[in-house]
Amino acid sequence: MTDSQSISATQAWLESLRPRTLPLAFASTVVGSALAWWQDLFNPAIALMALLTAGLLQILSNLANDYGDAVKGSDKPDRLGPLRGMQKGAITQTQMKRALIITVALICLSGLILVALACHTLADFLGFLLLGLLAIIAAITYTVGTRPYGYMGLGDISVLVFFGWLSVIGTWYLQAHALNIAIFLPATACGLLAAAVLNINNLRDIDSDRDNGKNTLAVRLGPRAARRYHAGLLAGSLLCLAAFNLIWLQNLWGWLFILAAPVLARQAGYVLREKEPVAMRPMLERTVKGALLVNLLFALGVVLSKLPF
Repeated sequence: MTDSQSISATQAWLESLRPRTLPLAFASTVVGSALAWWQDLFNPAIALMALLTAGLLQILSNLANDYGDAVKGSDKPDRLGPLRGMQKGAITQTQMKRALIITVALICLSGLILVALACHTLADFLGFLLLGLLAIIAAITYTVGTRPYGYMGLGDISVLVFFGWLSVIGTWYLQAHALNIAIFLPATACGLLAAAVLNINNLRDIDSDRDNGKNTLAVRLGPRAARRYHAGLLAGSLLCLAAFNLIWLQNLWGWLFILAAPVLARQAGYVLREKEPVAMRPMLERTVKGALLVNLLFALGVVLSKLPF
């Protein structure tokens, strides 16, 4: 029995959509909205549309990643990570192209509604349309095209920009209609945590990626330096949140995120200690959960800091 026969169409699409990655995409917009709440600028309609748009962009990234890796043949049966719908032959190129077009259309619709609700000036409207277009292009060209930037070790900086700075600061700005330098610290923390998720994925697949010409940052750094880099990403996120609380929030509730520090410390210790790529298999889910825990605890602390107790 072939892979395409052994799994249903629904299961194949779920594997390519990767719904477990969505909470981390949502977390950045939750942080941005919590910061808007902190300044009494929270708008539930805008926050909801930002959440929907972020989720659709994550889905687009997942589908494009599946398509690009399958077309290039870089995800082979010997890789440690799971094979997706296209690699198993359960989804054709035509079907995936159609899914990508539909997802882009939904992002455009959601994004237009978002900027129509939030933007008060033509400059803001056009600016966010441009940012949305760049986000769509970045999601697709990570693995698709003749020179995908994910194959050149640039995925980490893209994650920092789009899942940290743009997601958090964009969500904040659409509700606050102003920039605040303080927001860059939690935005950077979110981006570093998202980069840690990508890095652990790349550490797991470092050997197969190297053999197939997929030069991720982990491949470029080498396994030893990539493990140290991972620990630095986790520590850096906590330092950014601590600096934000010390400088701007200055509230006891702002330290709520520190409850997740032991979780990140254990993860960093494990990654530094375990040398084999196969040992990274369980760490992807744990890193996602750890990043989500930090973001949600921080957002909750920001919200609670406004309460009169």
